[in-house]
Amino acid sequence: MGDAPEGQKVTIVPEHTSVTSGTDVQEKLIIAARVFSDLLKPTFGPKGLDKMLYKTDGNTAVTNDGAKIVAELMVKHPAAKMMVSMANTQEEQCGDGVTTTMLICGSLLIEANNLLRKGLHPLTLIEGYELAVEAAKSCISELSRNPSRQDLVSVAETAMKGKGAESASDLFSQIIVEALEVVANNRGHASSEYVSMFKSGSGRIRDSRLIRGIVVNRRILIDGLPNNFVDPNVACLDGDLKIREMTREIELKITNSKELESFIGAETDRRELIAKSIIESGANVILCSGEIDKDILHYLSDEGILAIGELDSTEIRNAADSTRAMILENPLDMGKEDLGSCGSLSWERREESEKVQDIVRIENCPNPNTVSIEVGGPSDIVTEEIIRGIYDALRVTSKAMNDQIVNGAGSIHIGMAQAVRDSADSQGGRERLAMEAFARALETIPATLAENAGGDPLDCILELRASARQGNAAYGISSHGKVGKIKEILHPMSVVEDSIVSATETSISMLRIDQVISARGN
Repeated sequence: MGDAPEGQKVTIVPEHTSVTSGTDVQEKLIIAARVFSDLLKPTFGPKGLDKMLYKTDGNTAVTNDGAKIVAELMVKHPAAKMMVSMANTQEEQCGDGVTTTMLICGSLLIEANNLLRKGLHPLTLIEGYELAVEAAKSCISELSRNPSRQDLVSVAETAMKGKGAESASDLFSQIIVEALEVVANNRGHASSEYVSMFKSGSGRIRDSRLIRGIVVNRRILIDGLPNNFVDPNVACLDGDLKIREMTREIELKITNSKELESFIGAETDRRELIAKSIIESGANVILCSGEIDKDILHYLSDEGILAIGELDSTEIRNAADSTRAMILENPLDMGKEDLGSCGSLSWERREESEKVQDIVRIENCPNPNTVSIEVGGPSDIVTEEIIRGIYDALRVTSKAMNDQIVNGAGSIHIGMAQAVRDSADSQGGRERLAMEAFARALETIPATLAENAGGDPLDCILELRASARQGNAAYGISSHGKVGKIKEILHPMSVVEDSIVSATETSISMLRIDQVISARGN
């Protein structure tokens, strides 16, 4: 409502609409953001604890992965929604650093709230944060270096610390680096997109291994076929392995038995032609995304050819990438030049499986563009969490292979905080207060690591500040909550930089808000 020049009330919004203005806006947004970041704080670091998520559908999940927790929360507050959006962006771009980003954003807003209460203008605060983030980015560039192979293994181990996969991180880190190296050698660049996961549902976690090919769950229709092909030729078909159905409805008028026999014989000849085309191509295995005609299946099985149908498009594409086969739509077009190859193909009968499916392994492909990691252990919640940790480590390690790396365990954040303080010394205005607040917010990361590991956060921060002033960039928080020289905790440079930038941009967006208009009245 508002006052007209004559003093008459003018209604422009419904009476139940709530309008909040002034410093109350920032305080409410900051409190909501702080609650959200505090929710993830106990899960941070190698000594972080897990959260049990009980979903609306009755399923449960146990995890300390920030991205998973954020994805499952049903938030309503606008500030919390902004932080969820920030977390999703960080996860999509980097695959790691979600909890770090949330903690830094929450700390930036808490520090901002203290300065706002002292009378600092929000725009001055924003200008100081913008100067600080540039100083932090410069520090990241100075402290980064090119990774060695052992560094890549350390990056993978770092990404799995505090997660379910940590118990076998020494095994998985080697598998992850080897998988990405195979992809990089054949594709020219490393990408986690071309590394698939498969749960074996048996054995132990340490039975996990890298497969230079793919693994699929499908029922083998004929038991009598051999289950151990050596150096087979593989064909990939995107479609049905049967006579194509007519697109229009027609009626055939058959007047005598000879016409019926002729019609049936034509269909039989067509099936034989399809089977003959596959046999003459030299294929030993054919994979298709559609149905397989039973007669064609028997023709092929008589020649010792294994046919597997009803694969989805992703499995067909991965099989073609692994074996270097061409994906065909018509089996009559199949030739020897369209076939791929692999070192071995085997299938294992699983009668006790609920879906009565068999495990088909296409392995030892000469130059696979796609590889798989077979994860051992029972198919339960624990294995799901392990796979999530491996997937995050894959994405982070692939970034490190195409990027530079920096030291972790809070050392890079202490280095950035010192760089921001050094830059603040050259500022003569009030922006300096905001830059110093930014530096304190960065120290939240090593402080939380120390606290979750049972150390004293204040003592650790003071000790790290002293080492940073002396130029010791490799000191961070150990797994025992103490300050020490950290060499094997590494992160890709882009993950750290994106985390800082995302947290700063989100906090600045909240600080620019000076009025909240709620149509719900609360």
